Order: sequence, then structure tokens, then C-alpha cells
Amino acid sequence: MQPPKTLALIAGNGTYPFATVRSARAAGVARIVVAAFENETNPELANHVDEIAWLRVGQLGKMLAFLKSSGATHAIMAGQIAPKNLFDLRPDVKALVLLATLPERNAESIFRAIGDEMAKAGVELLPATTFLDDQLAGAGLIAGPRLSRREQMDVEFGFRIAKESSRLDIGQTVVVKNGTVLAVEAFEGTNAAIARGGELGRKDATMVKVSKPNQDLRFDVPVIGPLTLDAARDAKLRVIGIEAGKTLLLEPEKTRSLADERRISIYGLTQ
Repeated sequence: MQPPKTLALIAGNGTYPFATVRSARAAGVARIVVAAFENETNPELANHVDEIAWLRVGQLGKMLAFLKSSGATHAIMAGQIAPKNLFDLRPDVKALVLLATLPERNAESIFRAIGDEMAKAGVELLPATTFLDDQLAGAGLIAGPRLSRREQMDVEFGFRIAKESSRLDIGQTVVVKNGTVLAVEAFEGTNAAIARGGELGRKDATMVKVSKPNQDLRFDVPVIGPLTLDAARDAKLRVIGIEAGKTLLLEPEKTRSLADERRISIYGLTQ
């Protein structure tokens, strides 16, 4: 697509927003504005964009007003909002009206409804991978030591379980070991599931993270990066399995280097 003159970023936590800003600039986006969230978005992001508005999670009306006034025609959601902050949501009137229309209140249904509201305001929500196609994971061994036969079996087993768990809208990450499911991600988030699985497996367990069937690429795209490698190290995991072509590798060089250094294998799988 032709890069928009003004791009809006709805920025959560972590390095994902920074990666999107860098890639959008490289693609020729002249002006980047950001809807940032208190206690989530890294304040340093303000130094890399042209305008930033700080919001509380749940201030949908204020966010839509900012997007309208910014002149942005397109937007990208980049970075997660911590589950505890979604749970402690203090919605404004606009958000309350939107939530009242939803029979199910999960991340995907809420974000899809927000995308619809943005479209009404004249802002098209783009896939979260826009400008980052070169950071999508490939198939096979990406970093770290080759997998043993048992590890290969576990990563394939974990992939099947994670696909089913994500289909049921429970979570997109599982931790397995020797053909046994140790942890399934739910509301607590990926890193907490990794920690729980690592504690139960003691060491050398396998984590697998996948996309949902019919994943809406505008939000909730699977992502791993240096922070994932930190969580995996702390949990003493041996393998990280991810879905090839649908998982973003943030800071790919650093992520591969950490995996090699810590002897944690990253492996891309396909259905």
C-alpha cells in the first residue's frame, strides 16, 4: 500500500510500538501520532513520534476525538495492554455503550468493536504487521541448538494443543514437556503462563505460541522478543515454538543472539 501521510499508532507496552515506528518511517510515513496509555506505553516513545496523547485504558471517546483531530487516515495497534489493566477497566461513556453491545467480552471482540468505531471516525485500522513483514518468523530452526527427537515431538504436540486452545478463545500459548500439558495461557498473559509451566516442568520444557484460527491480523498478533527470552530463561525452558509466517520476531537480531547464548531453541512451525 501507499504509505499514509499521517499514521496513528495505538501503543501498548514493550518494544513493539518502537519497531512499528522505525519501520513506518523507513517506508516513508511522514507523520506519526500516538494514542498512548498511562502505566503501559513507554514514555520514551514520545521522543520518536510527532504527537502523543496520553489516555487511561478505557477512554474510548477521548481516543476517537484525538484520532479525528490528528488528521490520521490509518492506524495500527502495536503492543499489548496488560491483562490486569483490561480487568481494572474504567470505561468512559463511549466505551460503556460499546461494551453493552458485546455478548462476549474478550480481547478480540473488544478490539474489533473499537476498529469499527474508528472506521466510523474515518480511520482505517491496518494489520498489526503492516511495515513489519520482514520480521515475520520463518519455518524450521530459527535460533539455538537443533531439537532432539523428543523436543521435536513436544513442539509439534504443543502446536496442536495451542491451536485448539486458541480456537476456544482460552489462550494462544501452552507449555508442555514429554507429551504432557503443563500450562495453558488464559487471562494471566503469556509470561505468567511461561513461569507457571516452567515451575511445574522444573527445567527443559517447551513453550508454543500460535495465532488463532482465522486470526484478525489487526490485533492480537503473536509476538516474541527479548522479553520472551528472559521469561524462558527464568522458567528454564529449552524450546520456544512459534507459528511461521504469523508470529513477529521483535528485535530479531537481539532475539536470535539471546537464544543462541542461552541455548534456547526457537522453532517455526506450520500447519
